[in-house]
Amino acid sequence: MTDPGGVRASDAEREAVVEQLRVASVEGRLTLAELTDRTEAAYTATTHAELAMLTQDLPAAGAVSAGAQPPAGARPVREGKKRRWFVGVMGDSKRRGKWRIDQELGAVAVMGDVVLDLREAEVRTNTVDITAVSVMGDVKIIVPDGVNVDLDGMAVMGDKKVDVLEAAPGMNVPVVRVHAYAIMGDVKVLGDSRAQPLKRTFSAWREHWRQLHGEDWRKLGRQLRAESRELHRQLRDVNRDIGRGY
Repeated sequence: MTDPGGVRASDAEREAVVEQLRVASVEGRLTLAELTDRTEAAYTATTHAELAMLTQDLPAAGAVSAGAQPPAGARPVREGKKRRWFVGVMGDSKRRGKWRIDQELGAVAVMGDVVLDLREAEVRTNTVDITAVSVMGDVKIIVPDGVNVDLDGMAVMGDKKVDVLEAAPGMNVPVVRVHAYAIMGDVKVLGDSRAQPLKRTFSAWREHWRQLHGEDWRKLGRQLRAESRELHRQLRDVNRDIGRGY
């Protein structure tokens, strides 16, 4: 009997999982980093089991929980809340960690710094749209590597640039659109590899390993410690031989 989990996944099935992930993100179930990681994993998955792992903690496609609201991207934005601003005038304005993005963003740095870290944000819209203005200041936008960054605008005696490891062409990955205006200042969009990496908790890594390899984490820890002791023993023997002039 063939193991259903070992059946090869089709392109259509991968795209269906990517869409399910996108909907889950708009519903606030995934952060931008989680959405990006799982989307990339979906496109590189080869079997049904690998695809199932990416959505096992999410509602089935098309399912609606009791009391659930329609995705924010499908709701009209309330008048007066079209854009959320972060302003640093001769000072700093930073937004990191867990936060919600359900509208367009604005960042203004005037002889100051503004930092927007989107990696742990719950993105309730299909596209993150940011207007960034820097006047003798710096605007830094941090995103997960793997997103598609669309940067436009102008720089006068300043700089605007993207330093992000983007996904392979053809992937339906999250989009971050930045309209940059830099006057004697900088607007930078940096990927996770160019910023301080997010810290994963030990329990998250333990569960991730268990799901991928089916190994008990205690057994893995004992194995790593045994290998470390053996390596130290070999190094000790080599140093002893060198001391004897071998």
